[in-house]
Amino acid sequence: MLHIEIKLHSHLPNSFSSFTAWHLIEVHAITLYLCMVDLDVRLGFDLCPEEKEFLQKRKKVVAAALKRVLQLEEDLQDDEVPVVAIMTTGGGMRAYTALYAHLLTLQKLDVLDCTSYITSLSGTTWTISQLYDDPNWSHSDLERPIIHAQKHLEKNKFLASFAPEQLKYYAKELWKRHQEGHTVSFTDLWGLIIEAMLRDGENHHKLTDHQQALTHGQNPLPIYLCLNVKEKLSSRGFREWLEFTPYEVGFQKYGAYIRAEHFGSEFFMGKLMKKIPESRICFLEDETVWHSTHKLPTRAQNPQGSLADVFQDIIMWRPAVSVFPNFLKGCVMHDKYLESDFSKWKDCDLDIFPNQLTGAEDHLFVVDNAFALETSYPPLMRPERKVDLIIHLNYSILFPLVIAQPLEKSSKYFSDQGVPFPQNIPNEAEEKEVKECYLIGDQEGHEIPVVVLFPLVNNTFKEYKAPGVKRHPEEMKDGVIDPTATFGPYNINILRYPEEDFEKLVKLSQYNIQNNQDKIFKALRIAVERKKQHKKN
Repeated sequence: MLHIEIKLHSHLPNSFSSFTAWHLIEVHAITLYLCMVDLDVRLGFDLCPEEKEFLQKRKKVVAAALKRVLQLEEDLQDDEVPVVAIMTTGGGMRAYTALYAHLLTLQKLDVLDCTSYITSLSGTTWTISQLYDDPNWSHSDLERPIIHAQKHLEKNKFLASFAPEQLKYYAKELWKRHQEGHTVSFTDLWGLIIEAMLRDGENHHKLTDHQQALTHGQNPLPIYLCLNVKEKLSSRGFREWLEFTPYEVGFQKYGAYIRAEHFGSEFFMGKLMKKIPESRICFLEDETVWHSTHKLPTRAQNPQGSLADVFQDIIMWRPAVSVFPNFLKGCVMHDKYLESDFSKWKDCDLDIFPNQLTGAEDHLFVVDNAFALETSYPPLMRPERKVDLIIHLNYSILFPLVIAQPLEKSSKYFSDQGVPFPQNIPNEAEEKEVKECYLIGDQEGHEIPVVVLFPLVNNTFKEYKAPGVKRHPEEMKDGVIDPTATFGPYNINILRYPEEDFEKLVKLSQYNIQNNQDKIFKALRIAVERKKQHKKN
């Protein structure tokens, strides 16, 4: 529960002389509730009205799609429609590319219309933000954005990103951002570089523009995820999930949200004090991090001492933190906050000290979510979203034998938090090879979401060019691809994919979905049957 602290200067009557120079007076929760109608920060754990309205519209799309996919004889009633989500992980250009291929294949299977949410972080935010430029993207030809991505990844655009005219453009944009009142950090420059590398020109879209893609429930609702940390503490010492939707930005931990267009503006005690123009989307998708050393070891061949060479050295060691005004500034946690729903998302030592939480900070320090989890599960685990089935598209590869590690970490985290989540995770140490797809949670309780896990591995693709269609001897080379190789062409630090590497990654990603479509359909059927059973009970 939030309350307000008011600081009074020491110029007070003598009766107060025994107090320190600054005094804190608690205004209890009832006072806050009386003025909540006037606050610009939405307090509460429920979904915002816009998301609720979207879900009602999306249910009709999902119900019709499920009837087609599962060949149901009758229409599904509203309370029989499961909430299906696509959950993606980071992975640089590997994730950016493979997600396009996965979504295209899910679209062809008519499964894309069965989903209500899609979550992303790091590299997959680049894919999602580009797709939502088109208000009808999930019903458009998804071959086109794949061709667009290939065009940019085949070129060595990193070097071109530091041409003199580009440097002037970056300086102009950063200065403009500073004049608008934003706190400019080095990651803003990185956002502009990513935009130059993956787009044909300046992208004027903002996060709120994604709302056009949700007006009729025509696409799943996108959720971006990152972490808020403290400036001088590691993410293990303090971390909080910060989620972004086209409607709101906020903390599920505190049940505190602001309008998406107000993120970056200045707040105090729940009131909007200084409105700053909404950021372009490129400044919100610059949280990519290279996990081992936080640098880009790949070197372009530049003339010695060139300006591009200098910039590349800087980027290799770039900070991974973006700084934004704290919209919870002045909203301090009440001393009985642990009795509220807040405690479900309490996972750090500092959470037991109300005065150490975010309300006492001037700024948010935003970093890549992979510092804590390599998945974007947390927003889907909010009980208010009631997610029944999750299609887990995994791109954050460490080593071939720990493909399920991101899922294992998530399972342990949610178990510790008391959040229902599958516990029977595949033990890859006991398996001879990593499978293309795992169906998880289907044998656990009805309150446990079902997960369909797709590791990015080459299992049967090396021998089959299509499900059930073996390769001829002269085609075997087309199946030679190892996306898990530490020093391979899909290493997270690689920014350029030659045509052959790009096409192999796309075909592998498509094949793995196609070859396991029966598991997806089975999971969808389980989700529908669970909803019907819950309705009967």
